[in-house]
Amino acid sequence: MVGTVRKITTFRDVMFASLLFYPSSWLELLLYMALTLAALALMVPAAVLFVECVAALLPVRRTGLAPRPSLAVLMPAHNEALGIELVIKRILAQLKPTDRLVVIADNCTDDTAARAATAGATVIERQDNERRGKGYALDRGLQFLTQAPPQVVICMDADCLPREGALELIAQTAIAAGRPVQAVYLMETPAHPRPKDAVSALAFLVKNWVRPLGLHRLGYPAILTGTGMAFPWDVIRSVSLASGNIVEDMQLSMDLAIAGSATLLCPGALVMGQLPEQAAAAKTQRTRWEHGHLRTMRTQVPRLVGQALKQKRLALLVIALDLLVPPLSLLVMLLFGLTGVTAVFGLLTYAWLPAAVCIVAALMVTCATLLA
Repeated sequence: MVGTVRKITTFRDVMFASLLFYPSSWLELLLYMALTLAALALMVPAAVLFVECVAALLPVRRTGLAPRPSLAVLMPAHNEALGIELVIKRILAQLKPTDRLVVIADNCTDDTAARAATAGATVIERQDNERRGKGYALDRGLQFLTQAPPQVVICMDADCLPREGALELIAQTAIAAGRPVQAVYLMETPAHPRPKDAVSALAFLVKNWVRPLGLHRLGYPAILTGTGMAFPWDVIRSVSLASGNIVEDMQLSMDLAIAGSATLLCPGALVMGQLPEQAAAAKTQRTRWEHGHLRTMRTQVPRLVGQALKQKRLALLVIALDLLVPPLSLLVMLLFGLTGVTAVFGLLTYAWLPAAVCIVAALMVTCATLLA
């Protein structure tokens, strides 16, 4: 222990003497090493989050624009009859007569298709109980567009409203860059918000605006967020969308980035959604996003690191590091839980390194959240 005079004769003695900690048993040593590794593992996403949020304060990077291209908007919709007419009205207001808005009414059991057609959209009805999901609906829409391909395809969710000029801006940016482009996608709280709604809205703000903006200011790619996405025609046709993946947008980001078409953020374009009014629906949505993110992290981070080394592309490594940041609520919970455990360990053994690492990581997350 600290203050105990011992004769230092081995490498193990030197290592722990330099840390002012000498384990009294091998069990204590193993616990110390495990807690230190766990603290360092959480330090990585905390540091990434901190750097991204600080970088968001850097000067704006200008992105070139091309003349307005021909475009088509694909909107997958599953039982969205309640609000789809307003969304279609807002989108059509930003389109020219030569543009198209195609709604894919996917496995609907309500009158989504009829209402979309009445509102002025071209409607495709799709019924397939085996292949369910947004990816399959988008794939069906792309097949329809092959008859007369546009220069740019924009994907919009049926419950999201683009702000004025957003569609034209992301279409022009996509053509100029020759890459997928992501608008800023944020969430509004319901009319009668709960405390959890405010937390969810903040998490969305950090994940979908502040962090991608930081990467954009540093010159690195963003990750697709599911709506407000623009693709040059040849780019979107180079990958398969037919998937039931619950976070198909993140998977698409990885596939395109590895293929050489990493996503570009368009900070000037804004798309707004709304958090569910009902607590049960909000919890289901939040759980689906979090589980999807963790699954993507587990499967795609090793793939991205491998491709970064193979292709010698730093951008892929940066995307992998960005993916390592778990949902904000989960990161905070893990950090404060581990900080408590390491503090108890420090009190019992005088080994404060794991607790110190946790405290630094927690301060980074706190500062990043305050900056956001």
